Parts: sequence; structure tokens; C-alpha cells
Amino acid sequence: MVVDAAVLGWLLDQDPALRWQVERDLAGAPEDVWRATRARVAHEGFGARLLALQDPDGQWAGGAFFPRDFPFERMEDEGQPWTATSWSLSALREWGVEASVLAGTAERLAEGSRWEYDDLPYWGGEVDVCINAATLANGAWLGADVSALAGWFVEHAQPEGGWNCAWVEGSRRSSFHSTLNAVKGLLAYEAATGGTGGTGGTDQLRAARHAGEEYLLQRRLLQRRSTGELVGPWATRFAYPFRWAYSALHALDHLRAAALHDGVPPDPRLAEAVAVVRAGRRPDGTWTQEGRHPGRVWFEVDVPAGERSPWLTFLALRTLSWWEGTGPGAS
Repeated sequence: MVVDAAVLGWLLDQDPALRWQVERDLAGAPEDVWRATRARVAHEGFGARLLALQDPDGQWAGGAFFPRDFPFERMEDEGQPWTATSWSLSALREWGVEASVLAGTAERLAEGSRWEYDDLPYWGGEVDVCINAATLANGAWLGADVSALAGWFVEHAQPEGGWNCAWVEGSRRSSFHSTLNAVKGLLAYEAATGGTGGTGGTDQLRAARHAGEEYLLQRRLLQRRSTGELVGPWATRFAYPFRWAYSALHALDHLRAAALHDGVPPDPRLAEAVAVVRAGRRPDGTWTQEGRHPGRVWFEVDVPAGERSPWLTFLALRTLSWWEGTGPGAS
């Protein structure tokens, strides 16, 4: 895909957390250029702001998944808060902050952070698939020993090949949301560690990831396998940050990364989801923020609903470039 020069210039004028990825995956900048921009993330813009909010004990907002002072009785009105440790670490990792910037954080969290569920130790995870997936990815990034948590995903896969956060309530069905989060966590772990450790080691972890990806591919990222109907309106509604929520663009972003990691071409079954992404392109070559997940944030990193989103535009253009086999994002 040929990226409009005005759109590319607009994307290059964004926060370093986004700019370095635009340089690498759309603009084809030399490695020393995008790496230099990536190094700026820890010292300016979004990354620096979030790093400055870390507590002395290694946490953010005083809690693992929820802020220490969060009024749970107002969850329905306020929405999920996005300020605690799990969310903050995930944002920094996804923005490209080097683990060395957070030296000592893994140890401090191991010592003093506990999950709100059953007061379980941080790097061991808890029972929620999506929480454990982020913990697996963040632990591998920071050098914590999360090999036992990697094995947890093998042990908790559903018969269909995916995962469901409701397994603890007896569900035996896979969920689009939970499955996408699980395969993202497993890929991040595999990329960071080579996939070693866990139940069965590398081969079994990779097989579990591939089974989860196959679950989504069999459904064309969009459909109920039983009826062919759209799985839900959320599948075609794009919002950034992605958080835990499923969308076709979110799934395509993962499957692009997985295919490049595995050295395989795009799967033809992605065509319908790609068409949905392509159809969202505005006449000016950008994509619109269609909604944001409600809840506390430290600060906004993208535009309000209804405005053209630099993050969604970048993610959509990178996906289409890979699908079409054009641009630096395709190799």
C-alpha cells in the first residue's frame, strides 16, 4: 500500500512512542534512526510521563490490576480503571521502552505486589486469562521467571483451542476476547525467551498459540462458526488503546506479528477482516477513533471518539501494507 505523504508526515509528527514504529514499519527509516527515536520514549512524551508515575514499590496507583483506592461499588458507573500496574507495564512495553529502564521493577513486584484476587503473588498470575496474558508478556520483557505461568496457558486451553476468562465458572467454550489476549501473551513470551520453560517447553507452548490462532482463523476473525453471523458489533468497531477488547484490527495486528515471527505469509482466511479494515479508511487516508473504553486513565494517548486517530491509522496502514506485501512492514 502506498501511504499518502501527508498522512505519513502527520504520523511522523506524533509522540515518540508512535513515531519510532511509523519510521520502522511505514517510512522504511534506517535502523539507527528508528532505534534512536525509540530510545527517546523513556525520556519524553507518553513514556516519560508514565514512568514518572511509578510508585517506590514498583507499582502504579498502588495496586496490581486496580488502583489501591478504587471504589468497586462504582465500577458500573466509572468503568474499568486503566492506571494500575498491569495496564501501565503493558503500555510501556507496547510503546517500546527498554526493560533496562525499569531495572529492579520485577524484583520489587515479586516482593510486594499481590493480585486483588486471593492475594496471589504478582508474577504467578491469578485466574483471569487476560490478566495472566499481560503478566506473562510483561514478565518475559522484564526478565521475571514466568515459565510456570506460560505452562498455565497450556493447561487451561479449551477443547476448541482457545481460552475463556469464564473457565473458572465452568465454561468450556472459547472466547474471541480471551483467546486473542492469550495468543498475544504467548507470542510475547516466545519472542522474549525463545519459548523455553512452562509445561512441555517450546513445542507445546507454540502449539498452544497456534491452536488459539487457528480458532480465530476458522472464524475469519469475525464470525460465529456455527452460523456465520458476525460475532458481535465490537468485532468491527475500532478503538485505541485496544485494552483487553477484541476487534478485527486488534486480531490482525497480532496475526501480522505472529506470521512475521513464524516466517509465514498472511493466511488467506484473513481477507474478510482485512476488507473491514480497508472499508474504514476515510477519504483523507486516515481512520476514525470509534470509541474509547471508559475508566480512569493517567492521561489520554489518542483522540476522542469521532476524530481521526493517529494510532488506528498507523495500525491499519501497517496491517494493509503487510497484507499487500508492500513496504517495510511486510518483511
